[in-house]
This record gives sequence, structure tokens and C-alpha cells, in this order.
Amino acid sequence: MPIRYDADLARFEAACTVEDALPLAEWLEATAAPRVDLSACMDLHTALLQLLLAARPTMTAGPEDAFLARWVGPALGVPPSPGGKPA
Repeated sequence: MPIRYDADLARFEAACTVEDALPLAEWLEATAAPRVDLSACMDLHTALLQLLLAARPTMTAGPEDAFLARWVGPALGVPPSPGGKPA
């Protein structure tokens, strides 16, 4: 499964598709203080991005994928890394 849920932390791994949207929405709604780790995410469907933008969970780690780090990380409030690139 591309998203692993561990209590209040969701870990996005590999390619996260539209099929993951409903479980993510339900988890975000049911979790008091959700946290998200995008470090292993290689592809993020826009439905998932919209859910993350709406819910604004705490981001514990930004994406390592260059495209996602450049375009998705800043939109989700992932702070830039010391080298100037988003974390």
C-alpha cells in the first residue's frame, strides 16, 4: 500500500494514486493531529495533494523526489533545506 498509517503519522511511499484518496480523507478526518512523511513519495496524485492542502497536516519530512520537492513541498509548507532546495 503506497500510504502506511501509523497512529497519527501517514508515510507516503512510491507512487501514491487516486485510489488512496478516500482512505487518506477518512484518516485525516479521524486523526486529531495528523502528521505526514513524504520522503519516500515518488509520485503524488493531485487528489491527494488537494486533501493535504485542505487539511494542512504537520509535515514531518518533505519529498526527496526533485520535482515534488520543488513544486509540492513549498505548497505544503515544507521548509527549504540548507542547500536552498526544498527539503
